[in-house]
Formats: sequence, C-alpha cells, structure tokens
Amino acid sequence: MNLGCYQTIQFPRNGKARFLFSNPLKSSHLKGNKISSVKFRNFQSSQRRKDITLMFKSMLSVDSVVEIEGKEGVNTESKYDAIVIGSGIGGLVAATHLAVKGAKVLVLEKYVIPGGSSGYYQRDGYTFDVGSSVMFGFSDKGNLNLITQALAAVGREMEVIPDPTTVHFHLPNNLSVRVHKEYSEFIEELRSKFPHEKEGILRFYGECWKIFNALNSLQLKSLEEPIYLFGQFFQKPLECLTLAYYLPQNAGHIARKYVKDPQLLSFIDAECFIVSTVNALRTPMINAGMVLCDRHFGGINYPVGGVGGIAQSLAEGLIDQGSEILYRANVTNIILDQGKAVGVSLSDGREFFARTIISNATRWDTFGKLLKGENLPKEEENFQKVYIKAPSFLSIHLGVKADVLPPDTDCHHFVLEDDWTRLEEPYGSIFLSIPTVLDSSLAPKGRHILHIFTTSSVEDWEGLPPKDYEAKKELIAEEIIGRLEKKLFPGLKSSIVFKEVGTPKTHRRFLARDMGTYGPMPRQIPKGLLGMPFNTTGISGLYCVGDSCFPGQGVIAVAFSGVMCAHRVAADIGLEKKSPVLDTALLRLLGWLRTLA
Repeated sequence: MNLGCYQTIQFPRNGKARFLFSNPLKSSHLKGNKISSVKFRNFQSSQRRKDITLMFKSMLSVDSVVEIEGKEGVNTESKYDAIVIGSGIGGLVAATHLAVKGAKVLVLEKYVIPGGSSGYYQRDGYTFDVGSSVMFGFSDKGNLNLITQALAAVGREMEVIPDPTTVHFHLPNNLSVRVHKEYSEFIEELRSKFPHEKEGILRFYGECWKIFNALNSLQLKSLEEPIYLFGQFFQKPLECLTLAYYLPQNAGHIARKYVKDPQLLSFIDAECFIVSTVNALRTPMINAGMVLCDRHFGGINYPVGGVGGIAQSLAEGLIDQGSEILYRANVTNIILDQGKAVGVSLSDGREFFARTIISNATRWDTFGKLLKGENLPKEEENFQKVYIKAPSFLSIHLGVKADVLPPDTDCHHFVLEDDWTRLEEPYGSIFLSIPTVLDSSLAPKGRHILHIFTTSSVEDWEGLPPKDYEAKKELIAEEIIGRLEKKLFPGLKSSIVFKEVGTPKTHRRFLARDMGTYGPMPRQIPKGLLGMPFNTTGISGLYCVGDSCFPGQGVIAVAFSGVMCAHRVAADIGLEKKSPVLDTALLRLLGWLRTLA
C-alpha cells in the first residue's frame, strides 16, 4: 500500500500509461531510482503549491482562448458529425472518442468551464470540487480504467494520488468500518466486526467479483451495436453469460442469500447507497459489482489540482483533435426535421446543425425542455414509469484550520450516527470528503477543505423569500456541521474560516439539471438494470449520454455511457462497421427486454 504517495499517470500517444510515485511526507530527495517504469521522487510542498498555481492559471487561460475561439471560430453554417449538449464527463468522453475516430464534434456548454458536477470553483485561495471527490477509473490495468483510456486517447496526462482508504463508515451502534484499498484488509476488518458472518461476507463480495471480472475482461463498447456484441460473445461467452445472468438482479437480493445479520445487511445498504443513492434491494447488482470491486482493483485516485482537471484535460484534448467546444452556449431547443434531430438553437438565437445530436442533459431535461411540444416517445414513457428523479443534495464547502483534524484522518467519510432507518431520508446520512488530506495544494497553508453533502429535495427550498431561504441554509448547515463536530472533529465550528452552502436550487441553476437531480432512481424494487435505457432514443438522430442512461450514476458509469454512445454514433455515421438488419433486430429485442422491468 502506498500511503500518502503521489502517483503520476503519463499518457503518451501510444496509449500506454506510465506510473510515477513520490512520497511528499519525507524530506529526503531521491534521484533517479528507477524500477521498470516506476520512478520514485519527492515534491517540496512550496514547489508543489507553485506548480499547482501555475496549472490553474494555465487552465483559466485555456478557458479564455477556447471562449474566444468559440465566439469567433465556430461557424454556425458548418455541418458537424455530432453536437454534444453539455460537457459533463459522459458528454466529454463521448465527444473525445468520436473525435479520435475522425468525427467533427461541437460541444456546447452552458457554463464557463467544462465538467458539470465534476467541475470545480475557486474562492479565497481554495479550489473546491463541485461534486464527489471519490474518483474511479484511474488505473493502468484492466478495461474499466475508463478515465485513463479517455485521457490517453487524446494525448493527455494527469498526476494522481492514490487513496489508501476508499471511505470510512461511521454507523449506528458505533460500527466503524474502513474500506481499505487492499481487498484482503477490508475483508479482514469486516469479518472482525461480524465474525459469525465470515462465510456470508466472502460469498457476497465474491459474487461482486464475478461481475467485475467479467466486465473487466471485455472490450467495452456499445451494447446496442450487434457486430461488437456478437463478437464479444463468441470471444468471451462465459463472461457475457455471467453479465446476462446478473443483469436483472439487485445487490440486496444477492446479499440476503448469504447474509442474515440485520446490521451487516444494513452496512451493505450503506455501501450501495454511496453507489446509487438507494438501498441494496434497489441497487442493480452489476452497478454494485462494478464499484465495490474497482475500488480494490484500480483503486481510488485523486487528480492533483482537483477533479475539475479531468474535464479540462478532456476539453483540451478534444480541441487538439480538431473539434470544438463553446462555453456560455445555453441550448434551449433541439431542432427536428421530419422527425429527425438535425440541430440545436441557443438562448441567444444562434443555431448549429449536425448529423447527430447527443444530449448530456438528463432525460427529463432532454425530452421535457429541449423538445418542446413534441410527443414523448413510448420508450421514454416506459422509462418514466420505472424511474423517478433521484433527490438532489445540500452541499457545504468549508475551509477550516488544519489542526482541527486528528493525525491520519481519512479522506472520505460516511456518517449515519443513530438510526439505520434514516439512511435514505433527507439530511439523514452525511458524506464528507477532505481532499486536502491527499492534495494540500487545494487550500492555503495551514487549512483543510471539508466538502459535506447530504440528500435534499428541491421542493424543500421552493417558495421561500430570500431572507428565509438564507436563514434555512444556515440552520440546516449548522445542524449538519454540529453532527460532524460531535461525531468526528471536536471544535470543528470554531475552526471554520470559510463556508459556502449550496442547495438543490443551486445545483439546478448551475448544472442545468431538472430539480437538481443527480440521476434516476427506481420507483420500486427494479429488475436490476433491465429498465435502464441505453444511448439511442425514439427520435432518429438523437442520443442520450450520462447518468440517466445505462449503467447509471457515478464517474465510471457515465464514462462507460460515453464510450458506448460514441461507438453507437460512430457506427451510425459510417465510422464503424454496421449491419442495418442486425441493428433493427437488436434494438427491438432490447426495447422488449426493457418492457419486462
């Protein structure tokens, strides 16, 4: 285990990743010790902060250049191969994969920087992640290192820091569990808490590994493209059948086959809640297997300088490939011609046209707002019968004095103090990230960042006068911070030097997500992922990408969605092999399967 070590992944254009490690906690300087492709070196903290400052200046200057190019260089008369609405991770992965295949792509982003909920903002010397700081997909092995692959495809490189503990759970009945990067250490700790469930623990997580190993062995492309799908089946029939077997199943049902202890089942609920914002009975087993194992296989790796660097790097790589990204471009309408999506119009009146349109907005925003006056396709009606909008979040960004944190504090924490039934209730459970534990450059010297978020619904904040709205923000934030002070960090309130609170209305405004939602949530116990739509839609030429598409929420899931979407679009515009007859048959079959959900 590499505690506190920087890990640099360099992506040369041949796509092969190279890892460099250094330990910032030691003062000695190691020079030239090279073992295979691993080189150990150290950073001085002052130099690191200087380097990061320069990095962000570079990022901001890139924004300025792109913005100018967006206004003056984008030709509204041009015919693009694809227009992508929104620059979240799913949209950017789809855009870059298409650009690498030779497509001419235009990304339209409402905000001033890319990333969506994987973006960043800066205040008073702090660099805050907008959303989660738990980053999957950075690894130099397997096929689920989708962020690594996306960056490598466009010749980008990022330095990352391995996190030795994925999350530290603080749960009712004083149950404390660290999810160590090393799988054996995690299992040993969990079995020590539940010695009577040793066999059940091994068997449940063993099922997760069956799914992960099957996924990780396959070349991941579109499940809506039959030539790829049949090719994978003939090459890896056992793995494909394994995934087909688990497709309609949920994690809670599998857990209950092997585990009887109610508290251990509640712990698995908490594990799944982080994955999907619902309990294990409503979490598809494929999603659980993908995330609960990748944290040990590829690990959680935090990008130096903040999560926002991922989208920045992908956007720069997209431009290097000859495609374009335009900021402050608020898409208000998808233009149809004889039932086919052919372009978009912006709030300022400009129009852009393309052979295909890819929406990185939620499906509710896509079909409810961008396709005004159009009848809802049958597929979308079925989707909305099975899924509702997941709740949004109340987020609190704090800058605190560093000495309030005990030594060896973990980066990520999940807190549910007294009552398991509050797991899914608004403000019931708290997720806390302290990214400065890994990367001190994100905050001024002697300070730490605490990013706190808890589920909340937009209805809870509607209709309030401004004064009452601000008072409610302060009241709830004070209660949440007080809970963390009592459970984890005595003296937390008095250590605060910066505080900013965002509500679901904030997320709705800046991320352009209906009701501030972070994705779909099943109305009732689903049949695994059977009901989750893929990238194609009932409107010709229109595709969706992101967390309201298969396989759902999370960085690795939306990146997977982007890869699949790019492959399906590439086939439809002639950049990949295609069989119209097989296409029709497969899409009908998939549509029928979704009706079974």
